[in-house]
Amino acid sequence: MRGSLNDQGLDLIFRNARTQNSWKPESVSEALLQKIYDLAKMGPTSANCSPARFVFVTTPAGKEKLKPALSQGNLAKTMSAPVTALIGMDMEFYELLPELFPHGNAKSWFTGNTALIEETAFRNSSLQAAYLMLVARSLGLDCGPMSGFDKNKVNAAFWPDGRVKVNFICNIGYGDDAQVFPRGPRLPFERACEIV
Repeated sequence: MRGSLNDQGLDLIFRNARTQNSWKPESVSEALLQKIYDLAKMGPTSANCSPARFVFVTTPAGKEKLKPALSQGNLAKTMSAPVTALIGMDMEFYELLPELFPHGNAKSWFTGNTALIEETAFRNSSLQAAYLMLVARSLGLDCGPMSGFDKNKVNAAFWPDGRVKVNFICNIGYGDDAQVFPRGPRLPFERACEIV
């Protein structure tokens, strides 16, 4: 029998977790970032394609490199966050499928099929980013995922060879709960779901 999380764990990851906009001045260690990735990488992706690539921006130099790409509304909170994770999509992820999915010739499914490559990279890197955020929360950190940036500037600054393209960005650290917005409403089961 598999176990399940108790209410304390569910509160930590979902019910009490909030999108953070302000950060306490506490650093996040490289060892903790590696632990987050090592757990998040275990989440499923289609054909184990694992297209997400992560850049953890933690230094003042890295933040200055990112700064020109940020919208005004995201600037202050990103510059003060201990970590800003850039979630990218490797548009040549299929080149690694012989290693990651040795059960068949999965690389041939994608070679020359631009639409399928883009769809698969976007969907699965988004999944991997969600795993990353859930793991971060489960280890006591807070997250602030964001749009509101110039993707071309991020790509040029951090992935200039064009193989990886940014999906979205997420601040990570220890949030200041006094600065969170009131929780937005969520749709009830009856309005969002069907059982057929």
